[in-house]
Amino acid sequence: MHLSAVTCTVKPPVYLQIGDTKVDTSHSGICVVDVTLPFGKPANIEEIIFKNYYTAYVTVRLLRRSPGQEAPAKWCTALRDLPLMDNPHTEGGSQDYYSIHRAQMQVEPDHVVSVRLILRQPSSAWLTFSLEDIKIYPHMEPVSFVFLFPLDKNGLPDPQTVSSSIQQMWALTEVMQTNQTTASIGRFDVDGCYDINLLSLT
Repeated sequence: MHLSAVTCTVKPPVYLQIGDTKVDTSHSGICVVDVTLPFGKPANIEEIIFKNYYTAYVTVRLLRRSPGQEAPAKWCTALRDLPLMDNPHTEGGSQDYYSIHRAQMQVEPDHVVSVRLILRQPSSAWLTFSLEDIKIYPHMEPVSFVFLFPLDKNGLPDPQTVSSSIQQMWALTEVMQTNQTTASIGRFDVDGCYDINLLSLT
């Protein structure tokens, strides 16, 4: 189950041209798609999901800004030449959905302000290629129960406090189990009768 996707702007693909762009419109087989995040809201990325459209390989570059520093953001390569098609000249994988998880990336995809997807299609069999339906999902740190307890100088919770809390939770569970009612509760049952005002046609 995914969290909501990060709000971002996917810019139109830019195809690198060979020769004079005014005369020769042939593509180089390389395309760049930039995905920008809202200004001042860098994201920690968990996953990038997209639908392929005849792209053979994708490289992922991230523009990261160190938190709390005035230094300019820097580009880094998170993933290089991930194959998306079984063979650039055949249709296998050409319109499949793909997911790039943070564990696949060579750098931590944190404090990201922009994502650049560099697409390659060496085959001349396809007139155009791109990625569609690009979504970026944020990374969330898992919540640990250990932070519910005060930590000692070694970063560990006090065993006595943990033991006492567990005993209290166990006692509450026992009380709840013994007080459970066995009587069935009707949906519209009020004191053994049906209240006509509670009934509705659904």
